[in-house]
Amino acid sequence: MQVHVARADIFTLPVDAIVNPANSLGIMGGGIGGQLRRHGGDVIQQAAMAAAPIAIGAAVVTTAGQLPCRSVIHAPTMEEPGQKIAAENVRRAARAALIASDLNQFKVIAFPAMGTDLGDVPADEAARAIVEEIRAHKRPFPETIYLVDSHPSVVETFEEALRNAQQNL
Repeated sequence: MQVHVARADIFTLPVDAIVNPANSLGIMGGGIGGQLRRHGGDVIQQAAMAAAPIAIGAAVVTTAGQLPCRSVIHAPTMEEPGQKIAAENVRRAARAALIASDLNQFKVIAFPAMGTDLGDVPADEAARAIVEEIRAHKRPFPETIYLVDSHPSVVETFEEALRNAQQNL
């Protein structure tokens, strides 16, 4: 598996699937979810809400609407919109997203910094949790993962988490 870090708006990527750090209700009002809904259309939120409630540690795959990707993987980090969460929720959501990617045979997926905005998880803790789950994931899919954010400091945090994981720190 290849892992790359990129500075970009996640909703612009032509990957197989984008991971949405969702809430259990499927409401896509703020954060990454809100951006995905605004750029991809209300159909994404409607599909997520139809699958709700989605447990933390589970994930559902929906249409991507007008986004350039094929699908959206909704992996809840919180039960209700705007809740403050712990890094363990990020870990569970990342694991669920990776499993959903394998089950759907998505070759290329993109992860944002889950839980760092509305969930208030420090970026270094979130990045470490995501990278550790990627390293622990031993299934055939995804083949390529992009860790993506538009903020240079978060991109740097992803890069540091990858470096530390490669050095087993």
